[in-house]
Amino acid sequence: MANVLIIDDNAPTCEALGELVRNIGHNAESAHTYADGLSRALGGDFDVLFLDVRLPDGNGLDIQPHLKNLPVPPEVIIMTGAGDPDGAELAIKNGAWDYLQKPLSPKKILLPLKRVLKYRDNLRELTRPAPVKRCGIVGDSAAIEKTMERLAIAARGNANVLLSGETGSGKELFAHALHENSARADQPFIVVDCAAIPANLMESTLFGHVRGAFTGADAPRTGLVKEADGGTLFLDEVGELPLDLQKKFLRVLQEKRFRPVGAQHEVSSDFRVVAATHRNLETMAEDGEFREDLLYRLCAVTIQIPPLRERPEDIDALVPALAERIYAKNGITPKTFAPDFMDALRAHSWPGNVRELGNTLESAIVGAYYEPELFFKHLPERLRISMLKENLASVPTGTSESAPDAACDPQRAMRGVFDAHLCATGGFPNYKDFREEILTVMDECYFTGLMEAAGWKVSEACEISGLGKSRIYAQLKRFDIDKD
Repeated sequence: MANVLIIDDNAPTCEALGELVRNIGHNAESAHTYADGLSRALGGDFDVLFLDVRLPDGNGLDIQPHLKNLPVPPEVIIMTGAGDPDGAELAIKNGAWDYLQKPLSPKKILLPLKRVLKYRDNLRELTRPAPVKRCGIVGDSAAIEKTMERLAIAARGNANVLLSGETGSGKELFAHALHENSARADQPFIVVDCAAIPANLMESTLFGHVRGAFTGADAPRTGLVKEADGGTLFLDEVGELPLDLQKKFLRVLQEKRFRPVGAQHEVSSDFRVVAATHRNLETMAEDGEFREDLLYRLCAVTIQIPPLRERPEDIDALVPALAERIYAKNGITPKTFAPDFMDALRAHSWPGNVRELGNTLESAIVGAYYEPELFFKHLPERLRISMLKENLASVPTGTSESAPDAACDPQRAMRGVFDAHLCATGGFPNYKDFREEILTVMDECYFTGLMEAAGWKVSEACEISGLGKSRIYAQLKRFDIDKD
């Protein structure tokens, strides 16, 4: 017997759908708002969610990401009264089983429900797979867990895989993990950096050559494709592969046979291709810069590597892991990280992803060679300036006649503190001092607003803030806050 949750603001729809579910022998519950639906979904043990998109207090599609953290997430069937291609795409990317458009007939509901319940039954009968080898991949965010799940599925098969992700996001690390979790793990993992090999050497590098095949070919050479025989051939930045070579490589993918440069006979190689790119190969194919038929061959399975800015919660785990490698590499005694150092790393957008984070850490650690603790000041100057500019870019500089005093306006206060430092020193302020001054201004702003909201009643202020009377009295005295 399955448990089904229906989240829809239309009560008759919930009643009718619930009755339909109960008639085929399953339990059904309903919720009419986003908040109630999310609470029930996270607190209950449901197999299936029927989820309406337009709810009175939110978008139903926003519930999906929250479900991924459950031990066994329910399958989601989206219901909507307005067909929305973008919404359907978002639903499927977040793992929806189906996307149904209202009005809904019993047949339209029961068919996907029976299929999804059959799928759940099959899952329960499967033997639990072995844990995935991380191979240096750090992080337990929802984005990384989803990527690792997809990697584990890809590793069980032998299909070609395309890894897509921004520069520095760790595509080679994921490719190596895919190889190590596959049946080819005890065979070679051969890396081809398509962006680093000169075009005139690419063919012989891939396929090898015989002696005398061209000027300088004094000895035969085995190509990387043959070296990958039985194992995995990793084509890093495959978008840089020359068009003429793409055609030849397409045949090699199809036949698993090729002819070394200058050779009379073909040789074979049983390899699996894992390709990676930071470019949009579909757009390149439309522009004639990449062969469409090769793209289809490469992307039998696609895995999107999330950028670091989409998983900032992983920074706390990445920093010590990266730091350990830096200590070992440079023979440096491990250091501790001050709160302002970690706060700065968490706040940065990291356009260069994990690679940029690693380089930044190495610069800070080596620069503070003999010091036991790292502070914000140890970060590279260009990064500190960039971080301060990012913070200030979000602070509006405009004023109006009705604007409150700077002491009670956090944004104006922040700008005021910063400008005061510029006038006094002619340069960017020390981060620790700047942060302490801003926090002081924020405290004064908070307690002034708190007392106004509480009608200047300390007991009411305690209830609102969750603080004790002694703490509030101390802050009122500290900032000389009174009703007048």
